[in-house]
Amino acid sequence: MGATALPLTAGVLTLGIPAAQADSAPSGRDTLSATKPAWATARSDRGATADSGRVTARVYLAGRDAKGLADYAAAVSDPSSPTYGAYLTARQTRARFGPTQRQTDAVTAWLRGSGLTVTGHNQHYLSVTGEVAAAEKAFGTQLHNYAKGGKVYRAPSRAATVPASLNGAVLTVVGLDNAPKRAKYMATQGETLPPPGAVFKNAGPFSTYYGSKVNKSLPSAYGAKQPYAVKGYTGKQLRAAYGAKSRDTGKGVTVAITDAYASPTIAADAARYARDNGDPGYRKGQLTQVLPAEYQHTEECDASGWYGEETLDVEAVHALAPASDIVYVGGASCTDDDLLDSLAKVVDNRLADIVSNSWGDVEANQTPDLALAYDQIFQQGAVEGIGFYFSSGDNGDNVASTGTKQVDTPANSAWVTAVGGTSLAVGKGNAYHWETGWGTTKSPLAADGTNWDSLPGAFTSGAGGGTSKTVPQPFYQRGVVPDALARANGGTAPQRVTPDVAAVADPNTGFLVGQTQTFPDGSLQYGEYRIGGTSLAAPVIAGVQALAQQAGGGRPIGFANPSLYGRYGTASYHDVTDHPLGAGVSLGVVRVDYVNSHDDADGLVTSLRSLGRDSSLSAVVGYDDVTGVGTPAAAYLASFGTHRR
Repeated sequence: MGATALPLTAGVLTLGIPAAQADSAPSGRDTLSATKPAWATARSDRGATADSGRVTARVYLAGRDAKGLADYAAAVSDPSSPTYGAYLTARQTRARFGPTQRQTDAVTAWLRGSGLTVTGHNQHYLSVTGEVAAAEKAFGTQLHNYAKGGKVYRAPSRAATVPASLNGAVLTVVGLDNAPKRAKYMATQGETLPPPGAVFKNAGPFSTYYGSKVNKSLPSAYGAKQPYAVKGYTGKQLRAAYGAKSRDTGKGVTVAITDAYASPTIAADAARYARDNGDPGYRKGQLTQVLPAEYQHTEECDASGWYGEETLDVEAVHALAPASDIVYVGGASCTDDDLLDSLAKVVDNRLADIVSNSWGDVEANQTPDLALAYDQIFQQGAVEGIGFYFSSGDNGDNVASTGTKQVDTPANSAWVTAVGGTSLAVGKGNAYHWETGWGTTKSPLAADGTNWDSLPGAFTSGAGGGTSKTVPQPFYQRGVVPDALARANGGTAPQRVTPDVAAVADPNTGFLVGQTQTFPDGSLQYGEYRIGGTSLAAPVIAGVQALAQQAGGGRPIGFANPSLYGRYGTASYHDVTDHPLGAGVSLGVVRVDYVNSHDDADGLVTSLRSLGRDSSLSAVVGYDDVTGVGTPAAAYLASFGTHRR
């Protein structure tokens, strides 16, 4: 781009408090049950960590009523609930569910009394540092070194505990294990952001809309000549595909975008892109940024690579919802801590109604303690009427990239909307033709030009999805998600399945973006290129949701999943399958690329990209683990406004 177990009661999401398991802890201690990672096994144990080693951690506060927070978040998000839409302000949320000063003081005193230094705090957590021996004393566990993936990392030898006298004030602790999650490095602070990354350009020929240009001298595939890939869809084409009318602008709605770092040219790039591609210009103050005081991990996180992500997200949201305000909230790095801080800024200051997030990691790298911290933010957002949308991933079932079939996170959280991907055909006159599940294979043109080698070729990328191994099935998926998917991992209980909804993602039927890049001669120049991924699908859906909120009179949609699933099986969605033209009809596009990614000096390469072939995942009639309930149709927006009857 690029959760946690939530126990369920009758139709309501609830959150168990880890500190409640006193029976498994020493006398006078409560267990934080989500703090020993699954990979820290006796077999992989390599002995105790040196007492003099350093630990830096965050102690997350449970607040006044963690279970009540989860229950209220579910109730205000469920259209069948009498409290649906009864959102709280950020101030009210803090007063009702945030930690008391007494709780914070008690946790601070305990940490300091154990020999740890409290380096900072806010309403969510206290930052601490100290020697391993002090951390072991504070959390009642030994820290050992464990082999994982050919390397050795620190982790608790048993779940951490806290004094029972704290009365459940601690939600979890993050940082006792130091295995990599999103970023695996430590770096100095106060780093300077690098210039834009190296140029990327698409070679032609292109179609201007799906099927508009076909080279009849190229070999056939699937019984027909396949068209050239589109140059890149524009906002007008995507708005038409997903049912937007001229009155649908997103006026009065604010969309936040979180990514790491910040593109130094975003304002100029976004303005030029809008001007050159028929989108309304930005009014003063429509695009703003909330940025950290300093950055870190810039080299390890490939900071300039994130500029393109921000550019895509901003330009896609504006293309779909041209009157919506956009606030970009940049993280100080690509680590979980810094991305969590960005999400918290949105919630604590009620910066937006809708939050688009085009980043993530595989579920195996998400430890339960960290999942609790994310879910607390998502629940607080739901209480305030804020919805979070996450890309479902770009590697299908992740087997090709990790060797293990798994979903992505935070998209696996039961408290966010996971956005899957499609290949989209928009025809002449911006007419919606069809979509397939996004899953691409590549077949190069044979040297003699007479066939496509190894058709359909090798898997290259596809929408992430599948069945979580850690998150139980949320109430809104019951009766919609097929049992075969919900129980695909073989357990006794159904699990969370992703994605929830989908939009265009295939980079071969993708979106045109405009960005300043570094050219081979060192110059910085603006250029446009086609891009995709569920990193595109997430801001597209965020834009559609801004239109839907406007259509509903401006009333926040909040956490959208209960209402999304409530529309399942209606005309609100295009029911996407891998074979929209019939079971025996396969589809593809011809793509021509520069070998060096920017000009023809080193030649061109021509290939056929076959569509609807997402690893082991399939888009079928009804709910599926590539496109969820489907993609928005014209009736989706109409369902939010009485004036649209």
